Amino acid sequence: MNLPITIPTFNLKKLPPQVRQLTALFYQMGYQFDNVNLPIMALMHRSFDSEHNYERLEFLGDALLGVIIAEALFLRYPDYNEGRLSRLRASLVREETLVIIAKQLNLSDYLILGVGERKGGGRQRASILADSVEALIGAIYLDSQNFDTVKACVLSWFEDLFEKVKEQKVLKDAKSRLQELLQAHQLALPRYEVTETIGNAPNQIFVVSCQVDIVFDNKTAKPIAPTQALVTAQGESRRIAEQRCAEAMLAKISDLLPPLR
Repeated sequence: MNLPITIPTFNLKKLPPQVRQLTALFYQMGYQFDNVNLPIMALMHRSFDSEHNYERLEFLGDALLGVIIAEALFLRYPDYNEGRLSRLRASLVREETLVIIAKQLNLSDYLILGVGERKGGGRQRASILADSVEALIGAIYLDSQNFDTVKACVLSWFEDLFEKVKEQKVLKDAKSRLQELLQAHQLALPRYEVTETIGNAPNQIFVVSCQVDIVFDNKTAKPIAPTQALVTAQGESRRIAEQRCAEAMLAKISDLLPPLR
């Protein structure tokens, strides 16, 4: 099948040995590639190859995923209004959900990383796992040149998650959840600050801190003179870094808060 773009041909001898075991991944995905170079590129991080990596496929896959999930929600829930459908879609396509998919597919076993990224824990890095899922979606679309084929694969991966997200009454983003939690305990809102930017656009990394003033009287369970909880996180944009900060802060303070009365 002729592809609409030119895909580089990779020398398997120069790639990590797990690349030669992709048949198991294809089985997990429910799709057999005609052009094996596409899934290889979808699993290749820029730390391994700055020119031929998953970033363009991720861009394509992100757009496809949004359309596939939006259509599925539209058809599944005919009584839901636009706002509720949008929140469900946001919950299903967010990084945390894509990491669940990546773990179902055992993607960490197949990632192609540079030495530094590999030693730095890149195989378990949420952003890389989520990006690879989107890149594989783009790869399936280019390989099959058929929207229905990629849609069938994606929906099979997400099947169990539709009901889980619905049962959770739509998971709100981390910043919203943190803000509501603090307000419920009569605490000041979190303060976010960009403390550092690493690299140059368009490959900048933003380092953001999140501060929360929190301490409670053990007898009254009411907030008293505050102490400070501080976390930091980084991301490819300020928004992503702030969301990761909020997730980290929720994990840090959740056990410190008394039960709501």
